[in-house]
Amino acid sequence: MEFIDLKSQQARIREKIDGRIKAVLEHGRYVLGPEVTELEEKLAHYVGVKHCIGASSGTDTLLIAMMALGIGPGDEVITVPYTWISTAEMIALLGATPVFVDIDEESWNMDVSRLEAAISERTKAIMPVGIFGQTADMTAINEIAARHGNIPVIEDAAQSFGATHHGQKSCGLSTIGSTSFFPSKPLGAYGDGGALFTDDDRLAGAMRQIGVHGQARKHHHPVLGINGRLDTLQAAILLEKIEIFDDEIEKRQHVAAEYGKGINNDSVTLPRVANGNTSVYAQYTILTPDRESLAGSLAKANVPSVSYYAVPLHLQPVFSSLGHIKGDFPVTEKVANLGLSLPMNPYLSGEEIQRVCGALGS
Repeated sequence: MEFIDLKSQQARIREKIDGRIKAVLEHGRYVLGPEVTELEEKLAHYVGVKHCIGASSGTDTLLIAMMALGIGPGDEVITVPYTWISTAEMIALLGATPVFVDIDEESWNMDVSRLEAAISERTKAIMPVGIFGQTADMTAINEIAARHGNIPVIEDAAQSFGATHHGQKSCGLSTIGSTSFFPSKPLGAYGDGGALFTDDDRLAGAMRQIGVHGQARKHHHPVLGINGRLDTLQAAILLEKIEIFDDEIEKRQHVAAEYGKGINNDSVTLPRVANGNTSVYAQYTILTPDRESLAGSLAKANVPSVSYYAVPLHLQPVFSSLGHIKGDFPVTEKVANLGLSLPMNPYLSGEEIQRVCGALGS
């Protein structure tokens, strides 16, 4: 059984992907070729925003977004400690300080009731994360940001692209939306890639410029930038994957529903989708105090499982200078200690789902 099944997806669209790759090989514009522009237009329309800027990775999109906002030494960016390290890593690389807010018990995303207390005069952005496939409470976060002088909100939607919050698509919910096309994501390329989204013309121009070494025109670099371009081949592949994306989201949601019906172990807490949200189930994560035992049972049934973010960011050695200790973010630590992700992809069969549920003791 595949934890993330890219082979079945590829078989479904292999001929079309081959055609797209062949077209790139024939025109030879491997960097910023026409497929990049075509993809940006399709993704902007999909999300419902004016601008999409393709980028080299979901990590680089966060960096580019903060650079466009002028974030640097002495500034603070509020985020969560339960996420992949890129979120806080990019804040620190700019010389700014990550300020952590604990997650809530329901969605495992930012606890908005704790956000306001974390805001200071040095806060230059708020960066909520859409963990495991659903967005944070972006409505409440935006309202708090507006009350405190219109603090920019960067949605880290590396896992939630395609999800909705009160009917609006993830990445179109705040000042800037950022996503990843890492191969394991619900919309993944065959290598690194990412994209940025905004309705702000000035920010769109700044982010596009930063992603090409700060170049405004040939031989003219008025700002510092990075090599943050999306490869044409990855754009070509994504153009075919976006065509089946909504269908795959529905299939993911069906798998999640079947897990919900089939897992009957009293020690297991199932994931919950917050009111007003839909999830793309980038992962299907359960909580259980019997994590090691259940992971062993799954392995015996040839079912892979993963414990994501088992060491949260506030306890990572690289962030020790922030002075956090165990107990500072209790909900994060609970989810990190109990979380176990099950196989999740659109192509899981009914028999495979039953095997997972059976191995969990249902």
